[in-house]
Amino acid sequence: MVTTDPQAGPAAARPGSPGLLGQLVRFGLIGGFCALLDFGSYSALLALGMSGVPWVDVARAISFVIGTTTAFFLNRRFTFAAGQRGGAGQVGGFALLYTVTFFVAVGVNRAMLALLSAASSSGWETTIAWAVSQATATTINFVMLKWVVFREPRP
Repeated sequence: MVTTDPQAGPAAARPGSPGLLGQLVRFGLIGGFCALLDFGSYSALLALGMSGVPWVDVARAISFVIGTTTAFFLNRRFTFAAGQRGGAGQVGGFALLYTVTFFVAVGVNRAMLALLSAASSSGWETTIAWAVSQATATTINFVMLKWVVFREPRP
């Protein structure tokens, strides 16, 4: 059979998984870029006046959507080889995963802001709360993307 579709070639022609270490490195680099995008948009929204309740939560939600949507597409392309073979199941898995981590990120951010604001007023509360919420969501995302959403078929 002759085809002009580059995706229709034999499975051997598709790029393989870079392995767990390679995936962690790529995920980390992409995550770092997307975290800067997330935090930059969060900071910009706060600077535009969204620093009071409930607007701080809206700002965190918007920044989360910007960062994680970018991360999904970059990780799908560069980190997880199985991402290039997905379909509706991956989109559904992505939607479910990011819905859960959305609420985790916003909830952890809110809890950390309350906890840190009660403990001190150093001016770093917003940054620390964002970092903790981001680290929590990132950990959940890697585990679920690798072993659920972009799960590679067994050989």
